[in-house]
Amino acid sequence: MATGTASEIPRQATREEMRDAKLPMAYRDSCGHLLIPLNRCRQDTYYLPWKCNDERHSYEKCQYVEFKKRVAKMDELREAKGGARSN
Repeated sequence: MATGTASEIPRQATREEMRDAKLPMAYRDSCGHLLIPLNRCRQDTYYLPWKCNDERHSYEKCQYVEFKKRVAKMDELREAKGGARSN
């Protein structure tokens, strides 16, 4: 079984794709490629809460992973400054 980087790194949505999907600016991040089909599913199913679970969980997991990356980066920066906080 061959392992490739394509399966590890999902394709990001382009600015044009996010603009065409009318994503608010605050949501145009690295998880935008998952929010576009989630919003489409929500609109198609009239925002029924028990629909679109797979899309919602994928998007929320992506947001969580991105949060963990930001926390790790902040810890790394704080460690480089000797534990001093910036605020």
